Amino acid sequence: MARDASGSASGSDLTRRDLLGLAALGLVAAVPGPVRAAAREGQLTWGIHVSLAPTWFDPADTQGIITPFMVLYALHDAMVKPMSGQPMAPSLAESWSASEDGLSYEFILREAAMFHNGEPVTAGDVKFSFERYRGASHDLIKDQVAAIETPDPRHVRFKLKEPWPDFLTFYATASGAGWIVPKNYVEKVGDEGFKKAPIGAGPYKFVSFTPGLELVFEAFDQYWRKTPGVKRLVFKVIPDETTRLAALKQGEIDILYSIRGELAEELRGTPGLTLKPVVPQGPWWIYFPEQWDAKSPWHDQRVRHAASLAIDRKAINEAITLGYSKITGSIIPYTFEFYWQPPEPVYDPAKAKQLLAEAGFPNGFDAGEHYVDSSYSNFGEAVLDNLLAVGIRAKLRPLERAAFFEGYSNQKFQNGIIQAASAAFGNTATRLAAFIVKGGPYAYGNDPDIDALYLRQAAELDHQKRAAILDQMQQLVSQRVIYAPLLQLAFINGVGPRVRESGFGLIPGFAYTGPFEDITMKGA
Repeated sequence: MARDASGSASGSDLTRRDLLGLAALGLVAAVPGPVRAAAREGQLTWGIHVSLAPTWFDPADTQGIITPFMVLYALHDAMVKPMSGQPMAPSLAESWSASEDGLSYEFILREAAMFHNGEPVTAGDVKFSFERYRGASHDLIKDQVAAIETPDPRHVRFKLKEPWPDFLTFYATASGAGWIVPKNYVEKVGDEGFKKAPIGAGPYKFVSFTPGLELVFEAFDQYWRKTPGVKRLVFKVIPDETTRLAALKQGEIDILYSIRGELAEELRGTPGLTLKPVVPQGPWWIYFPEQWDAKSPWHDQRVRHAASLAIDRKAINEAITLGYSKITGSIIPYTFEFYWQPPEPVYDPAKAKQLLAEAGFPNGFDAGEHYVDSSYSNFGEAVLDNLLAVGIRAKLRPLERAAFFEGYSNQKFQNGIIQAASAAFGNTATRLAAFIVKGGPYAYGNDPDIDALYLRQAAELDHQKRAAILDQMQQLVSQRVIYAPLLQLAFINGVGPRVRESGFGLIPGFAYTGPFEDITMKGA
């Protein structure tokens, strides 16, 4: 195979399929590879697997998923956030402390912290950002806070109504409430104006956004932690996996998000390219929104159990993620605090058919639509094939990610089944709050026994007693088959020859590259 002097793939390395994919995206031009590389000096380009949504530019709208943080870690900064080797690292807040009675949390802001427009980050901005937050778990978080005090520009004090052991977990990791925006600017331009031209306090400044095509950032030299190592970042939207791989081979992009199956094998075997699999804190599952409707087949626990038995998780893991995924049997990441290990899921289609017959469906039934994030359609198809083999017939309904999670969280998918995941930060309690407990944005119904246990654990300050309650909650979720867990899915990525440090795996459990200020290029 011919290589150029830099070790990157030359034009002759591309297959006809690659060239067709690049041409469809407009990435093939009559410009030699070295000339293109020179034009991108100081720039790294990502091939993004989903369409970017402006709602992800604003921390106030953060959903209970990890995708917005792909943008937030570049554009914005938080008081406290997960970083390399630290699940809660001091960021805009140089320190924090909790009162002995658990009713007060005090943060001290860094003097050097500033927004991209040159204004300092102040306590007023912190209070404004919290009060403005309207994303996942906003009612749960705000209902616990009695007052926010700002005695001076560098001090913020949160006063709670009662002790709440998860305050910092929700504020710092499981929501966008602790990611800070400039009060004066937001009030001047409004929410929609902010999405069009966001200003943050992160390592990179917003340059431009072309919907459906690309998002561009440039380094913020005054970032408090360090000057970023790469001058310019370009997030290029390439939804098709084949086209993303072709772009990486050609050197049109440097980092590729999400590749699976045969294409991942092809990337792994391509000289000059590096496969970068990570297993984020993102279990996938099947959810049965109709289980709360007594007239639905899914109301019968035997039917839900049959669906779980029908799924060949090991075969899907090998075929789609090359065996890198973890089969845990839970919707809770196995790395989370208070995780309870359920029994390993069993693949038994014969037993599945037996349960369906016992439930009154010897010939199976029509299950309606199977909603899935379109970037994981091939995963959805594999699950549908397994369900069909036992008689559960459904039609794949792929949606762009922003539309999928908007519909899921606003409970628009009442009929059918939902295949979804969350790789959001947090702990077991935060995950249960979003996806199981009454009032959670993704909970289409609720189990009173689990709800009662949730209230008990939220008020329990003894760590061991709290762990026992959370174990009990997870056991009930498993026993009652509220979900059919699939895999803690590996997120397989690719890196080109110009990248020295990609950032994959630096932040434990994080699906994407980061911290962005730590990413470096060869020769830089």
